[in-house]
Amino acid sequence: MPLEYAYHPGNVAHSSAPEVAETVVPAAKSLGINLIPMEGATSCGGGIIRQANRRLQLTLNARTFAIAEELGLEIVTPCATTAGILFEDLNELRNNPLLLAEINNVLSDTCGRSFSGNTEVRHLLHVIVEEVGLEKLSDLVKNPINFTVGGYYGPNIQREGACGSDDVFQPNYLEQVIDALGGNSVSLSYRTQSVGAPSVLSEETTAMKQAAAVLCEAKDEGADLLVSICTLSHAVLDVYQVKASKVSGEDTSLPVIHFTELLAFSMGHFNSRLAQLRTRIAVIGN
Repeated sequence: MPLEYAYHPGNVAHSSAPEVAETVVPAAKSLGINLIPMEGATSCGGGIIRQANRRLQLTLNARTFAIAEELGLEIVTPCATTAGILFEDLNELRNNPLLLAEINNVLSDTCGRSFSGNTEVRHLLHVIVEEVGLEKLSDLVKNPINFTVGGYYGPNIQREGACGSDDVFQPNYLEQVIDALGGNSVSLSYRTQSVGAPSVLSEETTAMKQAAAVLCEAKDEGADLLVSICTLSHAVLDVYQVKASKVSGEDTSLPVIHFTELLAFSMGHFNSRLAQLRTRIAVIGN
């Protein structure tokens, strides 16, 4: 029987990273996962809204939880930042009945909804490892990812309860998936380090140094490719590579792709894009 989840795309899948929206649907279908859209759900805040108005972010995310609750489903997202923020806000509302009541009053007045706390938040990576299973995943592979691949998690999801049964401090779910898809995984010590995605515009130099550290370690470990389970961090690791190189004085040239792209390519979707990726790897080299 297919797995079914309320789908939250994260903050960039429908804007600056359409490749996530394009690849997550066929990948999920191959995996036997039904993604049910949450009409009216908004951004999780991306670590930015709460800096100006914590109550606004809680209210927006409570509305998202209420939508999932109405569907009778848990939430799944391909973005580690979104998963981490939603998990944090969900637990804050559950642990503070007075706050939840106040937020529900706002929801009732503005959209006619309320939230009782009856949903969960999961990242697609954890659903694959814990629900689909690595054996089934391996059986679905049509195009083995025969590269050396570094995995990037980011910091937001690495907390007790938010990362499933994976280790909070030494996660390895992503490496297990890379290996199941036919790749050769390398475990990076900087795989859970922030690359400054929320503050890249205000603290660009710091963010560039953080991104360079991740990219340089991946290259030093022999990675042909870096895959990110955080769609927000992906932008810094990919788009800002030239700036990261200038700030750090290091060679940061390395192809970076989204987790959903890795899944879709390996399961036989978008073969022309996989061919382009192979060309990028051959041209950039290591």
